[in-house]
This record gives sequence, C-alpha cells and structure tokens, in this order.
Amino acid sequence: MPSSSDRLPRWLGRPALVLPLVFAGAAAALTMPGWGEPHLRVAPRTPEETQRIAAATALPSDFTAPQRFEDMPAGAATVRARPGTDAFSQPSGNMDFEREMDFKLGNALFTRDWVSAPSSTTAADGLGPLFNSRSCQACHVRDGRGHTLQGPDDTALSVFLRVSVPDPGGETHGIAGFVPTAPDPVYGGQLQDKALPGQRPEARFHVTWEEVEVPLAGGEVAHLRRPTYEAADLAHGPLAPEAMLSPRVAPQMIGLGLLESVPEADILAHADEDDADGDGISGRPNVVWSDEFGQPMLGRFGHKAGTATIREQSAAAFSGDMGLSTSLFPNGFGECTAAEADCRAAPVGAEPGSPEVDDASLDLVAFYARNLGVPGRRGADDAEVLRGKRLFFDIGCQSCHRPSFVTHRLDGQPEQSFQLIWPYTDLLLHDMGEGLADHRPEGRATGTEWRTAPLWGIGLTEQVTGVGSYLHDGRARTLLEAILWHGGEAQSRRDAVAALDPADRAALIRFLESL
Repeated sequence: MPSSSDRLPRWLGRPALVLPLVFAGAAAALTMPGWGEPHLRVAPRTPEETQRIAAATALPSDFTAPQRFEDMPAGAATVRARPGTDAFSQPSGNMDFEREMDFKLGNALFTRDWVSAPSSTTAADGLGPLFNSRSCQACHVRDGRGHTLQGPDDTALSVFLRVSVPDPGGETHGIAGFVPTAPDPVYGGQLQDKALPGQRPEARFHVTWEEVEVPLAGGEVAHLRRPTYEAADLAHGPLAPEAMLSPRVAPQMIGLGLLESVPEADILAHADEDDADGDGISGRPNVVWSDEFGQPMLGRFGHKAGTATIREQSAAAFSGDMGLSTSLFPNGFGECTAAEADCRAAPVGAEPGSPEVDDASLDLVAFYARNLGVPGRRGADDAEVLRGKRLFFDIGCQSCHRPSFVTHRLDGQPEQSFQLIWPYTDLLLHDMGEGLADHRPEGRATGTEWRTAPLWGIGLTEQVTGVGSYLHDGRARTLLEAILWHGGEAQSRRDAVAALDPADRAALIRFLESL
C-alpha cells in the first residue's frame, strides 16, 4: 500500500512531532465545550490546521469526479479491500510491524472460546454461568455485523434482548436530559439465552415477521419485514410489568479507534438539538456515565451511543455477553441478580479479588478492536457511483451521515493520529420515528432515537458475513430496505428515495455499496 506521504495531503501526512507535544489531560479537556476526553492524549491544533481541516472536510459541490483522498476512508490506516470473508479483519494499514504482535494477541483473545470454571485452562475459564456467546467473534461474525433470527426455530447467536425498567428517582450523574433506568429486578440488563450445565437459560429470544409491501416510483415494490419480539420460556417467571425490551444485533468492528479519536468538539459542532437551521434534522449527543473514568462523557459506541470508549464497551460485553469479570465490571457471575442465587453461587474462573479477564487481556482486546482496518473504497470514480453520490447529497442524507472528519493528533496512538477519515456518520442521536422505535431510553437517548450508523464498509457486509443484515436489529436484508425503514427526522429523505425513478435509485444504492 502507498505510504501516507504518497496518498495523503502533505499537511495531514506530517508526523505528529511537527507540533509541540503539549498534551491535554482530563482537567484541561474539561475546559473545552463538552465533557472531556480523558481516554486520549491530545496535541492541540493550531489555527492554521483548523482552517485546513475545515477545507478538507467541507461538503462537495462537484460530483463529476471523486474528492481527493476519498478512496482512503481511514486515511493512512486504510487497508486494501480483499475479495474474501476477511475484509474486516486486517490491522490498520499504517501499523508498525512491532505493534502487529499486540494486534494478533488481541485477535487471539477476541476469537477465543471461553470455558466454564474450574478448568485446567485457567487462562480461558470463567464463562457464564449465564451467557449469550462463548467468544466475541461469535457475535461479531468475522468482525462484521451479526444477523437476527430468521424464523421461530432459529437459534440466537449474534442478537440478544436488552431489558430495563423505568427508574424515575434514579441517578442522573448531573447529566441534563439523562433518563434513569434500572435493570429488570430478576433478569438484569440483558437476557442470556445460554447457560452452563446445572444452570437454566434466562429466556429464549423469539421473533415473528410480517411482510409489508412498499410501493416505489417507477412501478417497483419493496418488501419490508416488520418484526415482533418476545422473551419466551422465562426461567424465573415474568419480567417486571414495566420492562422495556430492545433487540440488538452486533455491529461491525472496523474503524472504531478512528471514531474514538474524532474530537468531541467537532462532533458537537454538528449538533442542533432545537433544529435552529430549520432543516428538520436535530441531531444531539448522548452523554453517558463512564465507569472507566468516573465522569460524564460523550457516548460514541453502541446503537444508541450508550458507551464512551472502546475499552469500556469491551468490558461491558465480557460481563453481559459472556459472564466474565474485568476490573471495570468485577462480578465473576456476570450480571446475575440476587434473585438468581444458583448463578451467583457457581464457581468463577479467578482467585478472589482478581478478574477473569485481567487488565492486560482487556487492553489487548481493546487494542485489537481499535485497530481493525477500514477497507479502501471500490469504484469511487465510477460514473454510476458518482451519480449516486450526487443524489445522496441532493436528497440530504449527509445531514446525518456526515462524510468526513480529521482525528486528533494523539500521543501513543500513531494509527489513529491526525487522519482524514470518511465514516459517513455524525455520531449523534436522531429521532428515527415509530417504525424503528424500541421505546427504551438509554442515557439521553429516547425510545425513538438512534445513533447515526457509520456507512464505511457497508457494501462488504454480505461478502464478510454471508448475510445482508442492517439496522439495530438486523431486520433489513438490503440497503434499500434499511433506507425505507427511516422515519422521524429522516422521513422526508426516505420519501425522496422512494420517489426516485428506478435508475436513480439503483445509482444511489451503488454509491452506498462503494463505501
């Protein structure tokens, strides 16, 4: 692959050491508008850099040719798009050889099948007692999206049900607009549908589908699937009467470290909670409590931006999905509640006071997740792709799917430092209407709000996983279906796509597939 100096603008390709290494800690970061970035060691931008970044990330006006560097969606971290199923499993393209060992060790932990305790394999025991999966990779299929159940007899693997109850008097951590919720008093914060011998799964995930015809301009008809979700075979009686369920499919893993490195101020600059500009779009940040840093932080990860950092997201998945303890979530029984006494009494895979996944292992998994490379664009200069891009912008899709950012200059993270990236997301919450609503708040996110999903790599989904699966619950089998589920703030954009003539609609999809 060409070096960064060959492919990137000179001002972006310069080593970070060009600037004085004055790094902002948590206290300094909190003087900025927002909540601070204690997970990053940041070198401030100069005024000249700020101007150049504004020019590099400005929205296009010419659609006769690709924008400069658009074919490198992750900057120098971009990797070549591979024809096989491992397109999402490559390390950052600018990673030094010495750091690839950490990536490979993180991959080994990410793909490891954990076993029950006690076991002779003490480094890999502690699974459960209740769990959804034995490994990270089993949900994030080849580091891509998971998929939902296809019928009543299918087995859930990369999809599960979150559950919570309203908690009007609960802790808000001083976050304005925060909606307090609590785990179900018996079943906790998510339903585990698998269990070790001697334990009973909490529930079985059941979904039924209703086919919905949607007429499109030009005589075409699309077929959507409207799901109904149910927690069946509950092990300990019914859920709380006010329990709120939300299905979640595992998202793709590429580019997470770059999203974590986008300046908080640049994300907040696109927020418009009261729709002051009158464009019908009112993106707003989710603000969440970080157990990792003990403070409110901007949410970036998860379908509702409910977690601030990759490391905390990884630790939460170890606990909720596999029942494995970490220093952040130290319960060896995972999230089993006091009502699940047998689960809490089961053996754990660590000595008292020690986590089943130690900090070194957690850091390796976070490093792996942070450095899964984004494949390069395919056909960015194709005439139909450019036509579809023009339609994307004419319709207004970029109002939420913001094309590009430049990441912070960072100490200790050369792969993510000062890269021009093209994720096509604003990382903000948007009201998507009743069609996609789960009616379950998370942080500041309401029951109709979702974080804008990044679009980079989306055209490789079926190549990687073998299944077209889109949106938070995987209901959409094609990109067109995903668009047609948009409502709320995006209703007018959705309607505009439905009104396109078939050739234009095909060009729009072709553009998305090129990302």
